[in-house]
Amino acid sequence: MARLLLFNKPFGVLSQFTDRGSPTTRSTLSDFITVKGVYPAGRLDRDSEGLLLLCDDGRLQARIADPRFKMPKTYLVQVEGDPQEPDLEPLRRGVRLNDGMTLPAEVARIDAPDLWLRDPPIRQRKLIPDSWLKITIREGRNRQVRRMTAAVGLPTLRLVRWSIGDWTVAGIAPGAFKEVSALGEAGSGGYGR
Repeated sequence: MARLLLFNKPFGVLSQFTDRGSPTTRSTLSDFITVKGVYPAGRLDRDSEGLLLLCDDGRLQARIADPRFKMPKTYLVQVEGDPQEPDLEPLRRGVRLNDGMTLPAEVARIDAPDLWLRDPPIRQRKLIPDSWLKITIREGRNRQVRRMTAAVGLPTLRLVRWSIGDWTVAGIAPGAFKEVSALGEAGSGGYGR
């Protein structure tokens, strides 16, 4: 049976087990994950937080990470500004980035979520408001959510991946992981918790 780990990646941690060639020491998955033989199914930028899936089954790993399967990924995104509904419409239609149009995203403005404190905290600007969005995408380009919000004039201040498919980071502390059953996910197309 495949092993599947749900890891709450803290800010500043690389989504890999080693950091070769860097002039400074950077935190990696090996600082948190002691389970042998598991590898990330996809990536999460160093300056992003939240759910990172790790597994030991190549087919399941590919199914999670491959954009062809359009697995939904939901992010809680703190942005600079006070967007109204018309400001969010371009994200819902798709945004032109330097590598082409994005697929339409599901976007909703939300109240500030009850999240863990980030270390270091985000920068606060007294004269510029910030707000929170819940954004679900079904592709996975490099820094896509950050580039999408920037393209519509809402720079991202904090980005937390909350879920991938039905898997969620709810109840998992930053730097912690939990193992869940991956039985049947690779071959059946079903995705359980």
